[in-house]
Amino acid sequence: MFKKYRVYAKDNPHGYWFKRKPYGWGWVAVTWQGWLVLLLFITIVVWNFIRIDSHSHSVSDTFINFIPETFVLALLVFLVCLKKGEKPRWQWGLNEKNDRG
Repeated sequence: MFKKYRVYAKDNPHGYWFKRKPYGWGWVAVTWQGWLVLLLFITIVVWNFIRIDSHSHSVSDTFINFIPETFVLALLVFLVCLKKGEKPRWQWGLNEKNDRG
């Protein structure tokens, strides 16, 4: 399975940062730029949580501030995926008949 996935990820003539997930709807990073976007997202979310938690007075106060900011960050990553990735669609498995665009 991993060998097929690696071939799928490397078959990237358009230079997409993100390709469609082999199973389900969404994207997976296939270039260093895509992985960098995901790494930055995770780093910012963790840093943001630590920052908010250090200034909050309760657990609910932390999450009331954390959730909206994380939603905005996730929306930004979604927009980057739309701009730099394949058009998303539902698919279930890797096959040779997948369209290329």
